[in-house]
Formats: sequence, structure tokens, C-alpha cells
Amino acid sequence: MLLRRSWKRSNKQQQSLRLSELHRKSQLWRGIVSIALIEGRSLIPMDPNGLSDPYVKFRLGHQKYRSKTVPKTLSPQWREQFDLHLFEETGGILEITVWDRDTGRRDDFIGRCQLDLSILSKEHTHHLDLPLEEARGFVVLLVTLTASAHVSIADLSVTPLDDPQERREILTRYGALKSFSNFRDVGIVQVKVMRAEGLMAADVTGKSDPFCVLELNNDRLQTHTVYKNLNPEWNKVFTFNVKDIHSVMEVTVFDEDRDRSADFLGKISIPLLYIRNGEQKSYVLKNKELTAPSKGVIHLEIDVIYNTVKAAMKTIVPAEQKYIEEEPKVSKQLLQQNFNRVKRCIMVLISYGTYINSCFEWESAQRSIISFVMFVLVVWNFELYMLPLALLLLLVWNYVFSCSRDTTDTTMEAMFDWEDEEEDKEDKESEHKGFMNKLYAIQDVFFSVQNALDEVASNGERIKNTVNWTVPFLSWLAIAALLSAVVLLYLVPLRYLVLIWGVNKFTKKLRDPYMIDNNELLDFLSRVPSDVQVMHYRELRVDPGQSPSKRRRPIQS
Repeated sequence: MLLRRSWKRSNKQQQSLRLSELHRKSQLWRGIVSIALIEGRSLIPMDPNGLSDPYVKFRLGHQKYRSKTVPKTLSPQWREQFDLHLFEETGGILEITVWDRDTGRRDDFIGRCQLDLSILSKEHTHHLDLPLEEARGFVVLLVTLTASAHVSIADLSVTPLDDPQERREILTRYGALKSFSNFRDVGIVQVKVMRAEGLMAADVTGKSDPFCVLELNNDRLQTHTVYKNLNPEWNKVFTFNVKDIHSVMEVTVFDEDRDRSADFLGKISIPLLYIRNGEQKSYVLKNKELTAPSKGVIHLEIDVIYNTVKAAMKTIVPAEQKYIEEEPKVSKQLLQQNFNRVKRCIMVLISYGTYINSCFEWESAQRSIISFVMFVLVVWNFELYMLPLALLLLLVWNYVFSCSRDTTDTTMEAMFDWEDEEEDKEDKESEHKGFMNKLYAIQDVFFSVQNALDEVASNGERIKNTVNWTVPFLSWLAIAALLSAVVLLYLVPLRYLVLIWGVNKFTKKLRDPYMIDNNELLDFLSRVPSDVQVMHYRELRVDPGQSPSKRRRPIQS
């Protein structure tokens, strides 16, 4: 009987190892499909007004992507770019469906088409006009198949950056001499997932079956499952290619449940620019919203190597979008929070206006005299290059003061304190709001106002955080851009700069008819975290003397 039990145990371990190896291989992709969704042509009308509100869904295996909706048109211009992964060398079938967005009822199906990726040659951009089956109309795509970026899962004994020779090769690959080759390959990140401690018990037995998922944009890898354990040891090394240094690494711990979807145990978000190479750190897990601590601590060691020039150039192009965006939710709390954020931005502008007005009112004679002298000197000697120079001086001023003061924003903490207090109240009231699901038209207006407030508040906060040196890399990049603007405006007459800008704008469509339009300033600001994101990324202090489950407020590390 002892021999039989030991044989069963060893057989079960071997089967578990085989399943783990099979799962590991299924996560690693062999290539990348870059898709630029350009436009639709001659789509059929689905609305009574003879038009449609079309959007497109893409599906490749388990990967999905949904485009934005273009309202009231039969010839939509989407101009979106995204990447999908190829898990088979032979390619796969890309399924494309076009839908009409309807408010208050199910969306109408317009048409579908399929693309066999195995017939496309690699390392070449294919311009495709795909006719829709079962309907008239076309979808215009640019599709490029490229070789796989290097991603891997290994044990701690096999770590690329720990091998001196391989590390030298990687440093050379992302060195200054390689700054103008393969702009898509910005860097590499290596994550050692050591272990977790004190996780939440998700099973009735008082244990959990935890596994860890790592996500970097649309790249997603996970560890094996450690069964019946609240202090799992994974000891795995994950390697990702970095396409944008402003990306955020999300590490989530789940409890495996064979009968239903995995249970959430905890999560952290770590911006790549916040990482200190080779430092093993303990991170307190947070809740799904990243606003309060959950139970448990995870131990990670992360290394990032990247090319600074490529990272700077990627800052002014559109950021990579998620395959599947979360559906917007009706939330009185979120609307109030966004309103308060916009109100804070407006109050800052009002306070500056009040300060300037006080100079005119001579509330302080010294201040008014200095302001008057500066006004006369600036106006008398004003040149256009002084505008970026003034912004440059503002950044330098804030850099000097940020080195000598604590950058903790109490308004952000107050905002999240308010959110915690309202959380339970909203849960109790949610049962009585079932009728809201039927008011689709009101919901659309609600979403529009909620998102508009969020966008206005986020852009205001991002400008503030650029000036406040919240992300030094981006602030230095802004200084470099402003210095260049000062030199150009000082040396080159304004008419020449306007002429160059106009020629570029007028010929852009002629030079590349399928170019995806972008705004460099907005793309730059999209990389700067808003106050909400700063709060999400803030690390919590590990307090061994207190149970993490009892901590309700984030603690500044």
C-alpha cells in the first residue's frame, strides 16, 4: 500500500508538471499581427435616418479587440492601430464583424469577413479591401506580420539578465548606437515572481489555490498554481519586450476554481519608470480598484533595460490600446469624484487669477511694484521664443522645490478617503437602482458627462504633474522640447516655421493616405499619470504587526 501511494503521488506530480509545461508553451506567441483599421466603404444603412453608427470587432483565437464607434455615417474613418499575437507558426483565422451601435436595444449586425493569416507574407505590410459577407460594403485594413518579440517563462535558475554575457548583449542591443533601428523594440523587462505571504483564504477549507498573472499592455503571462497554500512559492522568471516605457506592469493574484471563474485575491500596478533594477521588494496587495489594501504581500524583483531615445520618440505617438475595454458603469460616486477633480482644477486657475488681480489692486505695494516692473520689461522686450522659455523656467523652478519638499498631495488622499466612506453606502443603495438599467438614453448622457469630466480633470492634472516632476523622465523630455522650441523661435523667423507646419499639414495625406492621425501634445500628456493613477501606483508600507485585511486606508511609503 505504501508503494502504491508513493507511485500515485509521483504519477500525479509528473502529470502536474506536464500540464504546467503545456500551459507555459500555450502562453508564448510566435509572432505579432499589426493591424491598422483604416475605414469602411459603402456600408448598408441600419437606422431610420438612412445612416449607421458602425464599429468593428476583431477576434483571433481568444484575443478580441473592439474599435471605436463612428456616429451617423456609411463611410466611417476609424484610423486605429493595434497588435494581436500569433500562437501558431502557420498563422490563424482573423474574424472581423461590423456592427451598428443602437441605444436602448441590441446592436444590429451589418456584416462579417474572415482573413486567413497563413497566406500573408511576413515582414511586409498588406493593404486589404475586404468585402463583407451577407452584406454590401468593404473594410479597409493594413496588416503586417512580424517575427515574435522575445517573451519567456523560466525557473529562477535560468535568468537572462543574471548571465553576464547575455546581459552585455542586451545592453548592447538597447545601447545608444542602436537608437535608430527597430523603433518598436524599446527595451526589455524581467520579472522574478518569488512568493506571496498571508493571502486571503478563498476556499471553505481555509486555504487557497493561488496563481499569479502578469500583464504588460496586451501581453499576459501567468505562473502555475500552488494548491492548498496561503504562502505560495512560485520562483518563476518572466521576460517581456517593452514597446512603451510608460507602460504599467499589473500583477494580480487569483484563486483557481475549477467549477467557475477564478477568485480575485489581490493586485498591484507598477509603472516601468518607477522600477529600481535588481531590488527585491515586498508589495502589499490592493483591491480591484487599487484604492485600499487587500490581504497579503507579494515579493518581486524587476529589472528594466531600455533605449532612452526610442522611449522618448514613442512618447509622442498614440499609446497601445487594450484588446477589450471595460464597459462603462453608471456610478453616482464616480460622477461626483470627476466633478470634484474638475472643480479642483478650476479652483487652481481662480486662485492664480485672484493673485494676479491682487497685484492690480495694490494689496501689497512691494508685490505690485515688482509685478509692474516685470510687466513693462517683458512687454517691451517680448519675443515669441520667450513663451517656451517661460514654461522652461517654470519646470526648473518646480524641480528645485520638489527636491526639498514632500510631494504628497493631501487632496488625492482626501478624495480616496471620501471614496472609501461612500463605498459601503453605494453597495446598500445599488439594490434599489434596478430601474436604471432600462433608462438607456439617460445612461448615454450620463456616460458622456462622466467621461467628459474625467477627461478635463485628467488633462489638467497631467499638466500639473508634468510641471511638478511626478515622472522625471517626462519632465526632462518636456525641458528638451521647450529648449528646442526656444532655439528655433530665436533663430528661425516665425513665418518660416508656420510655412513648414502648413506644408506638412497639407501634404501629409498625399504622402501617406493611410496615416493614422495623432496629436503629439495629447499623446505626450496621455503618458503623464493623473492624480487618480498616481494614487493607484502608490506603494503601501508593509506592516508586519498588523493584519493587512484590517487596514482600510492606504499608507504612504
